[in-house]
Amino acid sequence: MKTLGVVGYSGSGKTTLLCALIPLLRGYGLKVAVVKSTHHDVDWDVPGKDSYRLREAGADTVLLQGPYRWFTTRPAPAEVSLETISASLQPPPDLLLMEGNKALAVPKIEVHRPTLGHPLLAADDPCIMAVATESALDTTCAQLDLNTPSAIAQFIWQWIKKED
Repeated sequence: MKTLGVVGYSGSGKTTLLCALIPLLRGYGLKVAVVKSTHHDVDWDVPGKDSYRLREAGADTVLLQGPYRWFTTRPAPAEVSLETISASLQPPPDLLLMEGNKALAVPKIEVHRPTLGHPLLAADDPCIMAVATESALDTTCAQLDLNTPSAIAQFIWQWIKKED
């Protein structure tokens, strides 16, 4: 399984880019998984539902199974690492895209919009191998056109093939 981070400041377009990339990457025959990281507590369940009640009763893990998908909830590990995330993905995908988790030491693409006024993360993160942006930047990283997801997907596909 290859892992690629997609990082950038809030509002830069990380999720929008991922939504465009996923079908393109699947077109290369890849099985793709995404981890969306947030600093906020998350909960897909609602008070009063049986799955919520079972968790509140003390179940360590609750899996809500339906006819087309299922959801699992369990406590987060004390420390989030690539190993703990990867272990939860069974069967493992060909490509794990991680939105956020800037601190993980994995290859990354930065989504950067100069108009937002934020500094370039690539200046301080040697794991960033490319910057997807709308205009030319002063960086040694590869620069990708943020408005051409097919070119970014091609860049990722070439990176995967090179890594194999």
